[in-house]
Amino acid sequence: QVQLAESGGGLVQAGGSLRLSCADSGRIFSNDNMGWFRQAPGKEREFVAFVSWSGVVTYYADSVKGRFTISRDNAKNTVYLQMNSLKAEDSAIYYCNAARGRAAGAESWGQGTQGTVSS
Repeated sequence: QVQLAESGGGLVQAGGSLRLSCADSGRIFSNDNMGWFRQAPGKEREFVAFVSWSGVVTYYADSVKGRFTISRDNAKNTVYLQMNSLKAEDSAIYYCNAARGRAAGAESWGQGTQGTVSS
């Protein structure tokens, strides 16, 4: 059973940074492509970043390109999202999941982690 646990969210000022972590205790996704997604109040969940199973291939939503960096440590079954130069519009609940391109690869989601950026 997949068990994803996101952490690292918090409240920061605009221009600040957060580092999110996603731990896969089910150890299912170590050989899978992974992604970060986010959902702001009143909006649909959207794609943020993708990393291939090897960690070699990454790509991002245009809105975060150049500011966010996705990475993974397969030995720790953990995926990271380093978020720099944060803007108020980055405020959302952030989730990780398996990724099929820019779409989620699994129907189940973790609880997510809240990131709030004050302007």
